[in-house]
Amino acid sequence: MCKAIEGIELDEIANDYKKIGDKVFWEMAKGNRVESIVAHALINALGRDNVPAHWMKAHEENFSRISAYLAELDYISNKLVEENVSLVALKNGGIARGIYPCPGCCPMGDLDVLVEKKDFRRAHQVLLNHGFNFEFRSPLEEPDINAAEKNGGTEYWKILSNGEKLWFELQWRAVAGHWIRPEQEPSAKDLMKRSISVSGTTVRILSPEDNLLQVALHTAKHSYMRAPGMRLHTDVDRIVRYQSIDWDVFLKYVLNLQVKTAVYFSLAIPRAFFSTPIPDEVLAQLKPPVWKEKLISSWIKKAGLFNPDERKFGKLGYILFNILLYDDFNGLWKAVFPDKKWIKERYRFKNNLLLPAYYIIRLKDLLFRRIY
Repeated sequence: MCKAIEGIELDEIANDYKKIGDKVFWEMAKGNRVESIVAHALINALGRDNVPAHWMKAHEENFSRISAYLAELDYISNKLVEENVSLVALKNGGIARGIYPCPGCCPMGDLDVLVEKKDFRRAHQVLLNHGFNFEFRSPLEEPDINAAEKNGGTEYWKILSNGEKLWFELQWRAVAGHWIRPEQEPSAKDLMKRSISVSGTTVRILSPEDNLLQVALHTAKHSYMRAPGMRLHTDVDRIVRYQSIDWDVFLKYVLNLQVKTAVYFSLAIPRAFFSTPIPDEVLAQLKPPVWKEKLISSWIKKAGLFNPDERKFGKLGYILFNILLYDDFNGLWKAVFPDKKWIKERYRFKNNLLLPAYYIIRLKDLLFRRIY
C-alpha cells in the first residue's frame, strides 16, 4: 500500500492491487485514512475505466470537500488582506493550496492558519464577521479569547455552502510542541517574513525549510502513529518532493530549536516507506544516540504505524514516549520549568510566591491539555 500512497511506481501498484485483491486493498486504505490518495494512484495505474466505483467515489468526495475548504481559505485570506492582515496556510492546508496538485489527494479534517500576534484579535473578529463560530473541539477548552490568545490559538467552525462543516484553527504560534522550550519558538513575525506567496491567491505558505520543520514537528506531536497516522507522513514526502529544500538552512533551524530526535523520526519514516529523497548526511546529523534510536524504533514497531485508530499508548506510555523525544535532560527540564519571566507572562501573575503553584499548573497543562 505504501507504493500506492507514494503514487509513483505505477506498474508495481497495479501488480500489488491485482495480487492482494480489491477488498483487502480497500480495507487497508480505508483503515489508514488514505483511500482518496490510493484511489488516484489506482486511476493512474489501471485507467479510470478499470477502477471500481467505491474508489472513484472516495476520491471525488474528498476532491469536492477539500476544494470547498480551499475556496473558503481564499475567501477569508482576501477578507484579512482588506484589514492589512497576512495569512499563512499551515500543514496539509498549505500543501493542498500551494504545493500538491490534487486536492482530492489531500484528506484533512480542518484548516490551520498563522497570523502575526499583533493581528490575532483582528483576524478573530474577521472570522466572526464572516460566519465562523468560536468553539473548541476539546471539552477541556473554554471559548475564552483571552485564554486562547495566551495559549497561541483558537478554533472555529462553519457550515459551508455545500453542507460541509469546516473546522478552522487560527494561530500565532506555528512551531510549538513538547520538545521546544518556549523561549526557542520562532516568532510568527519571522516566519511570515520568510513565507512565500501562492500564485493567483492572497494566501501564503511557509518557506520550504520552515514548512518541512513545522510538519515534522506536527508528525512527532502525533507520536508518528496516532491518528491520522500514515497520512501524516505524506506531508514530509510532498514538501521534500515538490519544493527545493536548503538542507543546511533546515539543519540550522532544527539545531537551534534542539529538536533533532523528534525531527529525525519524522524524516526517517517517510524515507523508509515512501523512498522520500532525504539525504543520508541530513539523517546522520539528526540521528539520536544508538540506545535511544533503538528504543524509540522498537516502540514504534511494536505499536505499529498502520491502523491509526487503534490504541497506541496508555497514559504513562504516552508520557514516557514524549520524554524520549527530548534531545537531552536539560531540554526536558527547561521545557517543563521555563524561566520565571516566561511563566509570569504566560499565566499573567506577578507575585513570586505563586511560582510553585503555576509550575504545577504548567506541568498539568503539558500532561493533560497538551498546551505548550
